[in-house]
Amino acid sequence: MIKTSTAADLLPQMLERFRFGHMDPLIFGEAGRPEGVVVPFELWRALDTRVFDEDGFDTTYTLERARLSDPRPSIPIEEVAAEFGWNLDDPIDDSDVKSKPRQ
Repeated sequence: MIKTSTAADLLPQMLERFRFGHMDPLIFGEAGRPEGVVVPFELWRALDTRVFDEDGFDTTYTLERARLSDPRPSIPIEEVAAEFGWNLDDPIDDSDVKSKPRQ
């Protein structure tokens, strides 16, 4: 999962990945919590079609719940970083992230 601001910057690269047949979603959010996902249009169309098919929806829902409950990333971040030419050791500007109040 990546920050929302980073996801916005990556949309052109994700579109290129989708055009080359990569189906892996781009999951983003804030404070370490997933809040949104970008998937290829054909995958969305297939999921949208299954919503109206009760058996298909149940199958898809069960599959996605299992995937989301798996704490492992679907693609190792190192592979994604290498593909985009990122250096994971570079400092990150997180000045736009609100810190949680201490309790």
